[in-house]
Amino acid sequence: MSYRRSNPLALAVLCCVSERPMYPYEITTTLRERGKEGSIRLNFGSLYAVIKNLAKHGLIEESQTERDGNRPERTVYQITPAGKTETLDWLRSLISEPAKEYPQFEAGLSFLPMLDPDDVLELLRHRLGRIDEQIAFADEMCAMASRANLPDLFMIEGQYAVAMMRAERNFVAGVADQLAAGTYPEQDQWRELHQMRSAGKTFAEVAAELPMFGGIDYSKLPK
Repeated sequence: MSYRRSNPLALAVLCCVSERPMYPYEITTTLRERGKEGSIRLNFGSLYAVIKNLAKHGLIEESQTERDGNRPERTVYQITPAGKTETLDWLRSLISEPAKEYPQFEAGLSFLPMLDPDDVLELLRHRLGRIDEQIAFADEMCAMASRANLPDLFMIEGQYAVAMMRAERNFVAGVADQLAAGTYPEQDQWRELHQMRSAGKTFAEVAAELPMFGGIDYSKLPK
């Protein structure tokens, strides 16, 4: 039975028990102490389902049970030889092969014509402010880690996140600047589109009148 690699939390569990046997709560606290919540969604409720699924596929197994005072018994899990192989293969795949992801911002951009360009400009300016706040916070976290002499190797996912935020900021700022200057391609027709729709015209009527729709060569679009 092959394991379906869909939940990064499962990979996090495998990596933790690759170091040493752990019980579920210990896995969660270890990931939080290492700041992994920024790159992996930690949910203690779903952790048990993940652990059960990994055990079902023979990637981890129970090694012992422990009891701390009057607390309930807790099960300690260790990785199996198959789990070690799966962990390394999964990591190699994530690092080497680009995968299509579906960011919410990209989804919003795909339907941007639904909004008026003036509205979009204000929304992008607001987004820029929020991105700047996130970058400032991330920079401070990196600075704190550096002051604690944490090696770059253990901060690399944070450095990647900051690089992606800066790239997004450059993109958003570029579009906002064009909209503010009135130089975004077909911006006048974009605004006219909304004026026509507000006047009650159907989208088919709008598409028939605006040159931006008439110039599309659908045969040359990617399939």
